[in-house]
Amino acid sequence: MKPITKKQSRYRPLLFLFFGLLAMMAVGTVCSLKWGQTYVSWRTLYEAVTYQGSEKAHLYIQTLRLPRALMACLVGMQLALAGLLTQLTTKNPLASPHVFGINAGAALAVVAGLVLLPQSHGGNLGLIGLAFAGATLGAVLVWSLAGSGSKQYVFIALAGITIHFLMSSLTEGLIILNQAATDSIMFWLVGSLTHAAWTEVRVILPFFVGGIALFVFMLPSLKLLLLDDEMASGLGQRILIVRGVSMVLVIVLAGSAVALCGPIGFICLLVPHIARELVGGSLNVLAPVTALLGGVLLVFADFVSRFLAFPYESPVGIVTALIGAPFFIYLALRMRGVRG
Repeated sequence: MKPITKKQSRYRPLLFLFFGLLAMMAVGTVCSLKWGQTYVSWRTLYEAVTYQGSEKAHLYIQTLRLPRALMACLVGMQLALAGLLTQLTTKNPLASPHVFGINAGAALAVVAGLVLLPQSHGGNLGLIGLAFAGATLGAVLVWSLAGSGSKQYVFIALAGITIHFLMSSLTEGLIILNQAATDSIMFWLVGSLTHAAWTEVRVILPFFVGGIALFVFMLPSLKLLLLDDEMASGLGQRILIVRGVSMVLVIVLAGSAVALCGPIGFICLLVPHIARELVGGSLNVLAPVTALLGGVLLVFADFVSRFLAFPYESPVGIVTALIGAPFFIYLALRMRGVRG
């Protein structure tokens, strides 16, 4: 019998964590399929997911609950990776697309399309196009206001918060001007998976696959973002190009998610920090753990949101805010204590 090497003993906990997160995601998906406003037996659930029945209960699971659970997994993974990339790019542990104006820009563009062009925004793909345009506008404004120099990363935070509140105010103004759609738009703005269907899953899937593929391809270059800019430049690396591609990837991941499910808060900020506490800062391990944690957190948050005001639905963003806001305060106090 061969002795266990140090390398094998180091990887065993990581493999256990990896498969544990996959198991948790599977459990969350099953819970999402089984429990809700309508009672579903285990037999009916099995027949529905294996497509062995065509009764009303089977169709209810196949057309409503199943795509909603899959959407939660995909969107959670996208938002978590977008948060990780934002923190790497800006070198700010409190950074996220939500705080830095990207989500607010996407939300403003989508709401503007829904309010001003209700019949001609082009469906889900049109909304994603609007979200990309709004997210790009937000990111460009933040980076333009931040300028360059040694204090750029400090100014990025200030500019991001400013742009976020500006675009959020414009969004609220558009909603006030269109009272007819206020309820549905406000529900979407908090972040909701209620209307997720197979159409939305098919639309977001190419962005999910393409974003993950680009992230994996960029992984060796993304490690440069962990270094000081001068050191990376001294090694002959084009750090500005890497940072630019990273922000484009953030826009793709966060923009497509916001367009279909609204600006779900705190997933981008919360999940990367939890992943770092579990596995450290190595990107080869941190990235997949972050993605899986995002999917797990959102699928369970969506499940819990169904029972907050039962039998009525609540936006999933309420649950993520209840979890994320105290964690954000804790993180800010912790950082202040470390600096002190």
